[in-house]
Amino acid sequence: MVKIFLGPSLTGLFSRLSPATIAVIGDFMLDTYTVGKAKRISPEAPVAIVNVCSEEHRAGGAGNVVLNLLSMDATVIAIGRVGNDAAGELVQGIFAKEGISTNGFFIQSGYQTPVKNRIIAENQQIVRIDHEMNLPICEMLEQKVIDSLPQLLSNVNVIAISDYDKGFLSRTLLAAIMEYAKAKGIVVITDPKGLDFTKYSGTTIIKPNLSEVYAAANLSREAPLEKAAAHVLAAADAEIVMVTRSEAGISLFYPEFEQHDFPVRIHEIKDVTGAGDTVLAMLARALASGLNAKEAAPLCNVAASIAIERFGCARVTLSDLAGKMLELDRGNKVFDHEHIFALQQLLKGKRPIALELQECSELTTATYQTILQHSGQPERPLLIYVAAGSTSSELISIFKELRAVDFILVGDFGFESLCQTLGIEEAYAATSS
Repeated sequence: MVKIFLGPSLTGLFSRLSPATIAVIGDFMLDTYTVGKAKRISPEAPVAIVNVCSEEHRAGGAGNVVLNLLSMDATVIAIGRVGNDAAGELVQGIFAKEGISTNGFFIQSGYQTPVKNRIIAENQQIVRIDHEMNLPICEMLEQKVIDSLPQLLSNVNVIAISDYDKGFLSRTLLAAIMEYAKAKGIVVITDPKGLDFTKYSGTTIIKPNLSEVYAAANLSREAPLEKAAAHVLAAADAEIVMVTRSEAGISLFYPEFEQHDFPVRIHEIKDVTGAGDTVLAMLARALASGLNAKEAAPLCNVAASIAIERFGCARVTLSDLAGKMLELDRGNKVFDHEHIFALQQLLKGKRPIALELQECSELTTATYQTILQHSGQPERPLLIYVAAGSTSSELISIFKELRAVDFILVGDFGFESLCQTLGIEEAYAATSS
């Protein structure tokens, strides 16, 4: 049976995010963006000549999951393999600058750290050049990683496995991870690769995309999705299959053919690069905070919608998420206690102005002038606070129509306490009766 899941509001779910420690285990690589201008065709071949203007290095693969989690205010333990090469040093250097420990990085002699170099001109990716080798992890290093798991995973709430099929995640290592997680009661989320999902046996949630789920089930795209998901559920011995379906959103599949669909709203698809990593990060962040998969899925949709509206592997912050969720939730511009955490994240660094309206029963000229006086400052949103029960719903409806007002917060917080919580340094009070 298919169910369209509605559930609590996005900001209500978002407000439940709490401090968490998450381990990301998988294939780490270096993403390089070579950006330039293409103004002429080569005389040597019918290809564009790109005059390079800049080059940027980012952590890719499992590294993108780590950086997204860091942007979501999680504590992250990174466990993976790099080569004894310049790319490996760059990846570790990126993490060190971000304050992420590299104690979980293991260097394998003879292994080449994967590098994906995207050549970009006029905001278009022209070609991608890959330097990589699929080298199985050597037995000695494999055992070293396994022996290190108890120490590295001692304080984690969730384990996220990001497999790019580069040879690090062997059956033996995966089995050791699953065994440890089961013994400690740790949730494991797996972003799989390849056709044989039995190697992920014991994972709590397995998260293939639409193409991967059909390929793993050896079925054509014309076959029912629930049939493919049932195959994956059995192969991975998982509790839940989460299928990411691009613009169609997310579907969750449970045993006994239970299915839940979560539609998504997307403004513009610029680049799908790294969207799956963002979903994995958001899912891990939500589950580590105590949300279940049905509650986490809408948050994953929001995170993915932000990622694909940007170019390259995007880092999605809590502020980004808050802004998008309030955009989706703010049909009437009026918020209550459920939105405090989201507003707190959204207003970071924006120097908001707060105006408390006391005993306001109608929109007088004085009140309107006060609102106008404190509005209209670029990049400085105006928040009006109204104590619950002190103002009629009709007046709040009028405030909603004022372009000068960005947010209306109704509640019984105490104005001074509210300003401290939201980081508001400029606040005023107005009385009108």
